[in-house]
Amino acid sequence: MKAVLAAVFSLVFSQPAHAGKFANQFVEFEMPSEWVCLLEGAEWVCQNQQNADKKKDAIIILAAKIQGDQDTLDQYLAYLKSPKVFNTPQGKSVTSEVRFAQNRTIQDHPWVDALHLESEIPGFYTRYLATVKDGIGILVTYSVNKNKYQDYNTMFDTMVKSLKAFRREGGLNAAPANSDLFKNAKVPVGMDPNTVFGGITGASDAPVRKKAANPLDDPMIFYGGVALVGIIAIMILKKVRGGKK
Repeated sequence: MKAVLAAVFSLVFSQPAHAGKFANQFVEFEMPSEWVCLLEGAEWVCQNQQNADKKKDAIIILAAKIQGDQDTLDQYLAYLKSPKVFNTPQGKSVTSEVRFAQNRTIQDHPWVDALHLESEIPGFYTRYLATVKDGIGILVTYSVNKNKYQDYNTMFDTMVKSLKAFRREGGLNAAPANSDLFKNAKVPVGMDPNTVFGGITGASDAPVRKKAANPLDDPMIFYGGVALVGIIAIMILKKVRGGKK
């Protein structure tokens, strides 16, 4: 019975989490249909554009620069292994907490992958994916309110696993070689975290992956599903009997 219910729930209630891909001149990844990426100055900014509340939960920044002497995976990793210090719009100094920093391979290409708490936005986790490809340094940052980390964890993981780095000729929006890739990927000046991201509160506990709850284990959902299956079965029987007349 649970197998039948699972099939019904899959058909009736499931929706694709990622409906398409975003691509610019230097990176491509899967992205939900309600998210939109816009060019803000020298950086690309991606957010949920269909829900004002969810727009405040998370933001993705994409940046690229011409490769300089400081643009190597080893130097990116060393930088991300250390806490970062920044000043809030109110002038408060904040030092980030490094949760991890490591090398990894995505789509057969080497990246540096790191997670900090409060390195870019107060009260937000930021995940960094940095690499070098065809003479350019590339950085993608995923920032999410620490209270919503679990809600966005699966979505961000899917985005990260689908990352592809490249360099398209013509119209490359990249900063010069003497610039700092990580400073280039800051939240744009016009986007004040206090207004764009709303109130930010909550404990700074480390993110822990939670096992998704099985809706079939809820008695109300289970017996509601049984009733739904019964209704569908009756409708099918009526159609069959009607066809025999």
